[in-house]
Amino acid sequence: MAAMSTPRQLLAHLRNLMARGLAPLAEIARLVASELPAEVCSIYAMKPGDVLELVATCGLREEAVGRTRLRVGEGIVGLAAATLHPMNLADAPNHPEFAFRPETGEEKYVSMLAVPVRRAGRTLGVLAVQDSKSHRYETDEVEALETVAMLLVEPLTAAGATEGGEEERGATLSRRFSGPVLVPGLTIGPAVLATAHVPRRLFADDPAAEQERLMAAVEAMRRGIDELITNRMPADVKSGPETREILEAYRLVAADPGWLRRVGEAITGGLSAEAAVHRVVDELRDHMRRIAEPYLRERVADLEDMAGRLLAALGGNGQPEAVPEGAILIARRLGPAELLHWHDRGIGGVVVEEASAASHATILARALALPVIGGARGLLDEAEAGDEVILDAEETQRSGSLGQVILRPEADVTAGYQRALEARRQRQAGWAALRNRPAASRDGTSVTLMLNVGLPLELAQLAATGASGIGLFRTEIAMLARGAIADVGEQTSVYARVLDAAAGRPVLFRTLDLGGDKLLPGSPPSAEENPAMGWRSLRIGLDRPALLRRQLRALLLAAAGRELSVMFPMVATVAEFCTARALLVAEAERVRPRPERLHVGTMLEVPALLWQLPALLQMADFVSVGTNDLLQFLFAADRGSPLLADRYDVLAPAMLGLLGELAAKARAAGVPLSVCGEAASRPLEAIAMVAAGITTLSMPASSILPVKAALAATDLAALRSLMKELQGSGGTEASLREPIAAWAREHGVPA
Repeated sequence: MAAMSTPRQLLAHLRNLMARGLAPLAEIARLVASELPAEVCSIYAMKPGDVLELVATCGLREEAVGRTRLRVGEGIVGLAAATLHPMNLADAPNHPEFAFRPETGEEKYVSMLAVPVRRAGRTLGVLAVQDSKSHRYETDEVEALETVAMLLVEPLTAAGATEGGEEERGATLSRRFSGPVLVPGLTIGPAVLATAHVPRRLFADDPAAEQERLMAAVEAMRRGIDELITNRMPADVKSGPETREILEAYRLVAADPGWLRRVGEAITGGLSAEAAVHRVVDELRDHMRRIAEPYLRERVADLEDMAGRLLAALGGNGQPEAVPEGAILIARRLGPAELLHWHDRGIGGVVVEEASAASHATILARALALPVIGGARGLLDEAEAGDEVILDAEETQRSGSLGQVILRPEADVTAGYQRALEARRQRQAGWAALRNRPAASRDGTSVTLMLNVGLPLELAQLAATGASGIGLFRTEIAMLARGAIADVGEQTSVYARVLDAAAGRPVLFRTLDLGGDKLLPGSPPSAEENPAMGWRSLRIGLDRPALLRRQLRALLLAAAGRELSVMFPMVATVAEFCTARALLVAEAERVRPRPERLHVGTMLEVPALLWQLPALLQMADFVSVGTNDLLQFLFAADRGSPLLADRYDVLAPAMLGLLGELAAKARAAGVPLSVCGEAASRPLEAIAMVAAGITTLSMPASSILPVKAALAATDLAALRSLMKELQGSGGTEASLREPIAAWAREHGVPA
């Protein structure tokens, strides 16, 4: 082992080596072993089947090259590949996961540092050093080896390495992938791939010049985002403050001085601006993906979106290639500005391997009416640009169900989906004729259909759907999109815009429903075993009354003398409701002008309220059923568990009986009753609820016209008779879905 120089000298020597062309892996291994305190340097390449194969070494036996293999997760090398995180051990052989390979002759080596070679967040191989002296490698040595790992992407790819999880491709075979529907829709088009930017130039001789290039690129990126928002974003999308807030947050990430300082330090160490950005983003990505809070983990996509645009600015890229109209974008992760960029180029749908309903990109895609499927892992590795893709994210009849992505579909499958698309277009054209007609059943029962919304940018759907009002405005959605609790003035502005857009139609504002799977911004992840039944919603508001009072004051100020309806979520006792109502009344005494009329209601989600109905119906001005939570609490079934997704049904006899009894008691007490849970958005469930006696339903905009069409074809008297017969038969069915669906088909009801 040669005396160690410095990590910076190692990078300088590597730069000289690479200047002569693509360096052999064995030569890189020899250089690393000679410059670091290491007697061994080995390079492993990922092969099909998630197998890491030794492809070059300096210090181990040469005959082990091509023979020594480890599976991902096996041994220290396999752990580094699986976790995408360096393994730095002073006594590797005594680590419980150490895997000894006798053909390598590694028994005398003690210290070990294994660093993954990554491309776009996937493992391409592992770079490892070993030494016979026991010591942990210093931080600057680890960073130097991580930089060398960046350098190995191209030579490992040339040596036949594949990304982790990638199997041999069948370029002409049809493949199917599934994932949760994030934004519903159905589309067919050619694939376009959002691939990661890989820096072509890793080293630079003039750090000062690289710093200037970086600052110029940051400024160019800012101008590009401003132009995108100002001139390219559809007017109805950019009208809402949440959209601007999402992109302002994106701007702040790009200009964050801490992030730029870390990039600057990497440039000072000898990296080019591109390589420094790539290096720091890799580190931040790995850190953020280990954060427990889901909302913060979602910001990984924003970070990578920003880095991609910054790298493009550094590279001075010209105009992007043309994208076929209606193409389907396939991405590992996607940030908001990148989504707007692709939307401007004409895409018709999106598949994102790592995304959720709370991601910024999903929020914007919903406003842009772009169908989105998430979680289709492996699709980006399998797809080629131009492959035909079917994105089937149609709204399904059951919550928690999956959408489907069909890559390179067979001709008859494509033909079938083309027929479905044409039928869908014709159906939507027929629905459009219903927009301005009152919602009613075939036998004349009037029904009120309202919207569930959470962002002001969704308010245009009031006119587009002919909805009677807003049956649920989720006030926490804007907070989650913003990443912080807004002050009274900001909240007042949002709520006033909602009331202005409603133009006298009713709006039911739900107070902050945070906690559970919607974490309070700035709060640590919940340590509760059952957060859905823990400290959330109104419980937070009552324990932190200042937070609740600020929101109530903002709602009262926004009303500015108009009618105001406020409902409280997750109420378990009448006493809780009375306490919350008293806070609202007290705030109303301080605000001028007072609302013309103040309606105070509750969500009914906790079954305990069903045994307090007489007292509740005396105190509440209205009640709205949240079927999502009510169903999971009624059947003690976590709605987030895929194992239980199809086990318990809102059309179960117990649930239908509960809704029917609740409707009768509310009607007798003269208290308006509605359903605003997810189940109301599906035509079959909607007609069953109306038959049970609930004639006000609130749902997403995309469901208004289909539900209106189903109601118009339904003879409620006949359906009510069928349901009464089914519920009174004394059967043991877990659900009445099938007989109700069969009746709907027989009577031509599009449900």
